[in-house]
Amino acid sequence: MGIVERLVPDELWELFQRVVPPAPTRPQGGGRRRYGDREVLAAIVFVAASGCTWRQLPPSFGPSGPTAHRRFTEWTKARVRAKLHRLVLDELGAHGKLDWSRCAIDSVTVRAMKGGNLTGPNPVDRGEKGSKIHLITDRAGLPLSVGISGADLHDSQAVEPLVRGIPPVRSRRGPRRRKPAKLHRDKGYDYAHLRKRLRARGIRHRIARKGIESSQRLGRHRWTIERTMARLAGCRRLHRRYERKAEHFLAFTSIACTLICHRRLAT
Repeated sequence: MGIVERLVPDELWELFQRVVPPAPTRPQGGGRRRYGDREVLAAIVFVAASGCTWRQLPPSFGPSGPTAHRRFTEWTKARVRAKLHRLVLDELGAHGKLDWSRCAIDSVTVRAMKGGNLTGPNPVDRGEKGSKIHLITDRAGLPLSVGISGADLHDSQAVEPLVRGIPPVRSRRGPRRRKPAKLHRDKGYDYAHLRKRLRARGIRHRIARKGIESSQRLGRHRWTIERTMARLAGCRRLHRRYERKAEHFLAFTSIACTLICHRRLAT
């Protein structure tokens, strides 16, 4: 099995073909051949996992770094990353591999090396520019919704956009689902207006209350999302934000979430 097939397994490639936009038509005769989408996708996954720059992309992939980056930009504009993540979630739901009973929300902050939009001063990193990755996972730690913001955004302000961002996912039986039964959060999310809005959506909440109880009591349920955050860190492109455009950094984050979900689908 070659490196392309290892990075983009057949099952993932079949799903990707359903969301990738068609290649532009080229005039007959002359010009360089257009590298296949699977080769380019494998190159993008390699950049995400290894953390290398586009120009450091090994020639064994075929497409050059600028070519892979250009295709990455095209696919980002077409929201291919979100469509692929949703397809993988659909497959997980159809096979009964999503557990909506106890979902969790959390965030992690990374330094933004080149600035850009959706960055802000990080209060725990001497005010250095940074971004936050916000995540909602199911009971097993599978990412359901992901978003990014400036590092100075309070976690409580990301709850509603993340909940709204959960796509309607297929179920083994019955209609599509996009609402957790219960949502676990730490003290950073302990606000009355959030509790009220979650109740209005029919979502039970479990939040450690400030000055009353310790977040450690929720640890037996929230450790799964912390494990998922650690898995995201395995995608070295997410150790630091090098993309000036927020949509590019979000695309890399979504790729990492999709790969986590696909590994579960393959088991």
